[in-house]
Amino acid sequence: MVKPARKDAPMALEIRPYREEDLAGMLKVWNEVVEGGEAFPQIEPLTLEKAAEFFAAQTLSVVADLDGKVMGLYVLHPNNVGRCAHVGNASYAVASSVRGLGLGRALVEDSLAQAARKGFRGLQFNAVVAGNAGAIHLYEDLGFVRVGTVPGGFVNFMGGYEDIHIYYRDCVDTRRPC
Repeated sequence: MVKPARKDAPMALEIRPYREEDLAGMLKVWNEVVEGGEAFPQIEPLTLEKAAEFFAAQTLSVVADLDGKVMGLYVLHPNNVGRCAHVGNASYAVASSVRGLGLGRALVEDSLAQAARKGFRGLQFNAVVAGNAGAIHLYEDLGFVRVGTVPGGFVNFMGGYEDIHIYYRDCVDTRRPC
């Protein structure tokens, strides 16, 4: 649940598919994470033109609209091709100014529901950086299981090598549906 910064300041959060007018806000949030060099594998920030192509190419691109401003997003797509395309993959980005308010949880929960609706039998995250404690806590709290670790699989912004973890959550388990 998203909580307001002040008791007297209610916040309106809408999780919804992106619209063309969201692209500038999405670009800002995405590039903040890329340029931070601590979570995404990408090195180069997106341009507006590349962002339009990238977000349109996904199975689903969704924004967290907070009081009329894009403050977070996720992309959902097959983790692989062909005989492995029934397993989805997602990437999440939240603006640093609103981290800790629950937007990340809302985005992951929505992606789980959407993954099942889009026909994915599970979600796999290939590169959760070991130092990203917030993401790890969230994923494990939502039932994702660490299925492996790649030693030194991520090069952070300072050139240091960090482990990456692979996480998976089934979307067809009737005991805990997505």
